[in-house]
Amino acid sequence: MNASSSVPKVAAPVTYRCDDYVLYRDPEKFWLGKAGHTVVCRVDATIPFASGEIRYTLARLDSTGGLIKLARSPYMRLLPPADAMHDIDTAPLDTSTGAADMAPAAVAWLTAQTATASRRPELPRG
Repeated sequence: MNASSSVPKVAAPVTYRCDDYVLYRDPEKFWLGKAGHTVVCRVDATIPFASGEIRYTLARLDSTGGLIKLARSPYMRLLPPADAMHDIDTAPLDTSTGAADMAPAAVAWLTAQTATASRRPELPRG
């Protein structure tokens, strides 16, 4: 083992965009052992600083709502759309096993796909 492999790797700073969904951990609550230190949020605004650092205003998606101001990216993790849509993307196409086995979102998506697959798509009237 060489000396460079014993040094912990530091993740490169991540930049988030408005409307990204993130998991935010309040560092003070976490280190003090207080409840409610980790919440799901939507990035509401980005705040660039002259130093080059970017901080964020986060809209909490839990029942308390409200905003978290000046959140720092090291305490945030992106919640990828692929994870949220996994049940739809991996839904079985064979419905002979019964629709109850599929998540409701997957059934809705598959139904919409079936409806347009057998005919030409139409533009909305208006």
